[in-house]
Amino acid sequence: MKKAASALARGLAMLDLFEGEQADLTIEEMAQRLGVSARTVYRDVRTLRDAGFLDPTANAGYTLGPAFVHFDWLLRKGDGLIRCAAGPMRRLLDTTRQEATVVLCRRYRDCVMCIHQEHGLVPHESPVYERGVSVPIFAGATSKAILAHLSSRGLKRIYLENEAQIRAASRQVDWKSFSAELARIRSQGYALTISELRPGSVGIASPILREDQVMGSLALIFRQGQHDTDAAYREYGEQVKETAREISAALMQLGNATIARQ
Repeated sequence: MKKAASALARGLAMLDLFEGEQADLTIEEMAQRLGVSARTVYRDVRTLRDAGFLDPTANAGYTLGPAFVHFDWLLRKGDGLIRCAAGPMRRLLDTTRQEATVVLCRRYRDCVMCIHQEHGLVPHESPVYERGVSVPIFAGATSKAILAHLSSRGLKRIYLENEAQIRAASRQVDWKSFSAELARIRSQGYALTISELRPGSVGIASPILREDQVMGSLALIFRQGQHDTDAAYREYGEQVKETAREISAALMQLGNATIARQ
């Protein structure tokens, strides 16, 4: 059992190597980065290749395989949060602005990852967020909407581990001001950020909750316009908040229905 667990941990670590910009890796490169022998990596690669998680390339390397596409399809098909959110996300564009994107995010490790997006009908710049792309949990509206609903203990840990990056990414220079900003966001019900992840980009996000647990966040993302006003941002914030509440209620009903069938 211990040997199997060790092989699984190695396999997961091997897949994590592909998070960089390099599209493929040789067995020797993987062995060097993991600090194990090439023979060990070869055995693990063969297992992952046979299962479709790795694919050989022309230069004796390996890249991520088609199994991930299949499992992504299964995830989209079975993800209750996406099912509950897709319709309300499209309606949010109808009531706000079509030169925008609505994104649905979840926490992933100490990042926030986009799991679904709906684009407005008017051509516009794509946001930083794409499905599967993660951003730091302390930067951007989607992240702060989630942060504001974490426990004090969890929030303090994130701050201490990322203090330098938090200071560089925002105006918050210490724990007191950082926690005060998140308390204000929690009270307001939505986070508003401008140019935090991309110059000129506006993000307005509200949390998706199931009871007291934060499941993710919903955000309206668009380019800042010269005619935008604080009043317009507040109106959008209230609409984003109301849409997030609608999704939260649908998610709760879906969970209750699942329990009732069991």
